[in-house]
Amino acid sequence: MNLTVRIILGLILGAAVGLLLNLTSPELFTTLNTWVFVPLGKIFINFIKMLVVPIVFFSITLGVAGLGDPKKLGRIGAKTITFFLVTTCIAILIGLGLASVMKPGVGDFNTEGASFETTEAPPVVDTLLNIIPTNPVAAMADGSMLQIIAFSIFVGFALTILGEKTAGIKSLIEQGNEIMMYLVNLIMRFAPYGTFGLIATAIGSQGFDAIRAMGLYMIVVVLALFIHTFVTYGSAVAILGKTNPLSFFKGFFPAMTVAFSTSSSNATLPVSMNTAQNNLKVPKSISSFVQPLGATINMDGTAIMQGVATIFIAQVFGVDLSMTQIVTVVLTAVLASIGTAGVPGVGLIMLAMVLSSVGLPAEGIALIIGIDRLLDMTRTAVNITGDAACAVIVAETEKKHVTQA
Repeated sequence: MNLTVRIILGLILGAAVGLLLNLTSPELFTTLNTWVFVPLGKIFINFIKMLVVPIVFFSITLGVAGLGDPKKLGRIGAKTITFFLVTTCIAILIGLGLASVMKPGVGDFNTEGASFETTEAPPVVDTLLNIIPTNPVAAMADGSMLQIIAFSIFVGFALTILGEKTAGIKSLIEQGNEIMMYLVNLIMRFAPYGTFGLIATAIGSQGFDAIRAMGLYMIVVVLALFIHTFVTYGSAVAILGKTNPLSFFKGFFPAMTVAFSTSSSNATLPVSMNTAQNNLKVPKSISSFVQPLGATINMDGTAIMQGVATIFIAQVFGVDLSMTQIVTVVLTAVLASIGTAGVPGVGLIMLAMVLSSVGLPAEGIALIIGIDRLLDMTRTAVNITGDAACAVIVAETEKKHVTQA
């Protein structure tokens, strides 16, 4: 039985047990919640929190270092990175906007046991100035995510410039990243049990309110993904790539189905490159640069999830995010999506980081963990579609410069 099926079973079983106890035996629920459900969920959340800082540092450092010599990036590199950053910003704004309008987390929720204190957010100028850490080690110890991301970018850039002089350090960071990816896969094996505990707690304490909230959250995320794919990418392909959007989606559909089934941009990369080169006629020289880079730094689907989930969890806990906090969410989610590894499950770890950047509790993940695996499959298909759209656009704009490979 694969992990997806086990997580879905954990979701269904946790929801059924929680709802049954909520309706028939609140006293028994309290006992089981204290000794079974909460410990299972807490262990899983702590596992996720444990990996946040190291995985951000390793993955973003390698993502930046993987760009190669900046002098060689030239036109293609500039166009590619600009497209990725702009579409990621659009993606998270779509997610934030839909979540703010549809309000999936507004309702009567019992957040007892997950209480927290909010503090007044600093001015936007201070937030931007404080992105540069005065002490990177302290930033890591404190979990100051924007500072960790900034430091990681600088280290990655230095590794790129210094090249062979720092090959040993780069190799060490690559090995560290491999360890983190192994731990992610290891922890995700516990996900079905964590899902069971988290969902049983959420629904057992909330009843039908939690089911309604999770369903509406899922609708908002899927709608945002749909809008971003067909409106943002479709318009970009038509206007900038001078390609019929219907032909684009039809030609790239085989790769989208593989991405949906694997939930991994990296695992789908050989198929997505082959599909783009053969069906969309993207030159190999462009495809081999744009799409692997996109698998590393272009995670629009993940950014949408992080935006919707942050607003959703803030609404559940009755927190009104200030404009400064919204800006922080956008910055953190965009930078986090750049560093998100293209493997299943990492999006939740990055979400914990985004939540911590605005003072929201990671325990809020309890309401979405169960259905995230289903959404992960959808947003992975969106991520690789964005990579292909960029490749088509770059190929069109480079026709007079690039010889067909």
